[in-house]
Amino acid sequence: MTVVIHSPPHDEGPSLLLRLWTEEDIPELIDAYRDPVMRRWTRFHVDDEQDARRWIELQWKGWQDGDRLSFAVVEPEGGRSRLVANVVVKGLVAGGGSADVGYWTTREARGRGIAGRALESLTTWAFDRFARQGLDTLRLLHQVDNHASCRVAQKCGYVLEEVVPAHPPFPNDGHVHVRRAPRGMPGR
Repeated sequence: MTVVIHSPPHDEGPSLLLRLWTEEDIPELIDAYRDPVMRRWTRFHVDDEQDARRWIELQWKGWQDGDRLSFAVVEPEGGRSRLVANVVVKGLVAGGGSADVGYWTTREARGRGIAGRALESLTTWAFDRFARQGLDTLRLLHQVDNHASCRVAQKCGYVLEEVVPAHPPFPNDGHVHVRRAPRGMPGR
């Protein structure tokens, strides 16, 4: 299966490409998880090649099952591409009205607008692809002290809907942001 989403060049930077994860991403995935900031906000940690393979296999299984659609976000750079982020739609259920989105960015990508651009591309794709099947709402959950994620959610039109109590493995309360499918889309 090949799914590619192009995010054109933007005032905030060059084009981005959202594509399926491959084994060639393993070295950059391991490097991304060496960042203590990212490890603070993610539940699954990648420490070595075995962890990276397991993580990528989980992403492939999600595509196979249709309930966790994860993309490697890469930035073209001199004939190559460099991993800058991950975005995911999860909890998809046939005929279900809502799903969750999530993302992370590499250390080098932070502060460059990549998280917002990748999340916006994912959001548009998810509604275009699944609104006919009933997808109406996307939810983004982050811990209340993750201010950067709060800014990204708001910038992408995800409205703060509620604060939820801490629930393991998350040590802090969380913000739930939602974005509804645009009016006029099938299912709306």
